[in-house]
Amino acid sequence: MFGSSLSRSINGEVKFEQHPLLHVTPIRRDSKTTTMKRNKQINIRHALALAGTFNFLSCCAKACLLPFLTLYFRQLGLTPAMTGIIMGTKHLVSLVWSPLVGLLSKHYNKRRLVIIASLLSSAAVALLLLLLPPVNVDAQVSSCNVSGLRVGPTQSVETKVLTSSVSPGTTSNETHPEAPVSPSVVTPPHNTVKDTKSLVMTGKPSPQRHDHPHEDTSVVVNNSLTTESSMSSVQTPVRNKRSEVKSSPPQGDKQEGGFDFMGSLKAMDEPHQLFFMILLIVSLWECVSCPLEWTVDDGLYEYLDFADASDHYSSTGVWGLLGAALGVGGTGLLVSRLNCLIAAKTPRIAAHFYFYAGLVALILPVAMSLPLHLNRKRDRANRLLKAVQLIRGSPHALLCAFTTLLVGVAGSTVDNFLLWQMQDRGSSELHVGLSLAVALLSQAAFPLLAGRVSKLLSPGRVLTVGAASLGLQCFYYSFLWSSWAALPAQLLDCLSAGALWWAVKVQCEDVATAGAERNMRRIYESLSLHLGGGLGSFAGGFVVQQFGLPWLFRGVAVGLMLWCVFLPLLQWKAPRQRRINYSRLLAAEASEASDSESEQDRDWLDKAMDTDGGNSSYGQRRNH
Repeated sequence: MFGSSLSRSINGEVKFEQHPLLHVTPIRRDSKTTTMKRNKQINIRHALALAGTFNFLSCCAKACLLPFLTLYFRQLGLTPAMTGIIMGTKHLVSLVWSPLVGLLSKHYNKRRLVIIASLLSSAAVALLLLLLPPVNVDAQVSSCNVSGLRVGPTQSVETKVLTSSVSPGTTSNETHPEAPVSPSVVTPPHNTVKDTKSLVMTGKPSPQRHDHPHEDTSVVVNNSLTTESSMSSVQTPVRNKRSEVKSSPPQGDKQEGGFDFMGSLKAMDEPHQLFFMILLIVSLWECVSCPLEWTVDDGLYEYLDFADASDHYSSTGVWGLLGAALGVGGTGLLVSRLNCLIAAKTPRIAAHFYFYAGLVALILPVAMSLPLHLNRKRDRANRLLKAVQLIRGSPHALLCAFTTLLVGVAGSTVDNFLLWQMQDRGSSELHVGLSLAVALLSQAAFPLLAGRVSKLLSPGRVLTVGAASLGLQCFYYSFLWSSWAALPAQLLDCLSAGALWWAVKVQCEDVATAGAERNMRRIYESLSLHLGGGLGSFAGGFVVQQFGLPWLFRGVAVGLMLWCVFLPLLQWKAPRQRRINYSRLLAAEASEASDSESEQDRDWLDKAMDTDGGNSSYGQRRNH
């Protein structure tokens, strides 16, 4: 009676008021329906689609501007050391400020407010950089289309820029009155600071070529990215030397008028005033923009983890690479098609800032509809500390951390000064954009090869191959000879970036405990992208200032190659400490438990059948 009523109660055919012992069954049904309603509210596909769209648009917006930022600093007249300090400060601000704002936004449950404020503020602060005048006002004219731009009836744009710096007592190069100036008349790319100084003072190219290591200060004044960047970088060292010798205060009230609100900067010369203004704006820009990625990543991951679908969140990273490739390639193509001047006294490189602000406006509706979740039970600060302890306790994890740090140092030099090297070899925005797009697409294609690579090489060897590939890239960059020369080396990003981060991911899975893989990957990313990027930017700027761009890439290549020689030996000597992956262990225990339960069920069924058969035979024998 009790068993039959129980079976009927599960099917919902019996009223439970007639059985007092079964009052717990309606509670079970209510909890089941509540769970079903809760699962219906979480749409995993919709959340993954929004996460992929946000990553695509966000990376596309960053790629429109950030790769070209150092070129803009060069156009304004900053030296390599100043550029390195600015970019290094940008990386260090992101290293400290991103996790801090992420923890505060979680503690006060203000994640969506932080995301929207970060988007609006980053677009506004980035446009402030366009308000800063270059050190050389005459260098704002661009020569990207010499045949299409005419200053006068018998003078081209290049002629005006060149003759504006010629002293009254000297004569400039003569050209045909009807034909534009040939690029061969302008300073060749191998001239040094002394040669360019003679060009500025006399208007004639120096007949001598000095093989001096200061090759970074010479810029091609031909159909390259911008003539204003080359002329400003040429005349900046001359101004610095004059200011050091004469110690004269900055001249011109018009130049000082833009810096009246910074009284402490009035005693400096124009390049240092501009440097400190850019440093303040870039630091503010990084403070308002860097919490965006961290906050969105936490909110989306906790939302999917609440629905037990956090494993699918890693697939959204591919959309970020595709968006970055589209952003840098499309922006380079569009900007290369623009006229030399967008408006009066506005160089076309300013279009990168406008594209960035426009894409940020497109991200706002997606950011407002992101499904975010707040899980107060998980303390991210303690989990990060536990991840650091796991890395410290494993020798292989420490070797992986040091390798990612070196890769970050080398990668920052490529990000900051590769475009300078390409510009010196005559590359335009089109060459730069397509080269960087090819690198990102090759990096995104590595997951298709990960299965075959894992069968051939261990994760430790893949880590070595990734670092060695980056060293080969840097060595190749030091010998660029034409505008398209950097394109073949960009294909190695499939190994230098894609394979390296795949090896880091496998290393995290081997060492980390349950739930700590993501925090360990964050630590590796912070070591490489922010700490290594900051140190590499500081050091790279001073190396370029002293020795030149080619020697910077050669030094980075030699350092990476030496580390790749010692890394396999250290990995072989290090003891292997493989930690238990509790998630896999629980899954294995569950499968074993289900197998044992099924075996017990079969044993019970077999015994019952044997007993039933024995009873029937005994009854037959008794009847006979």
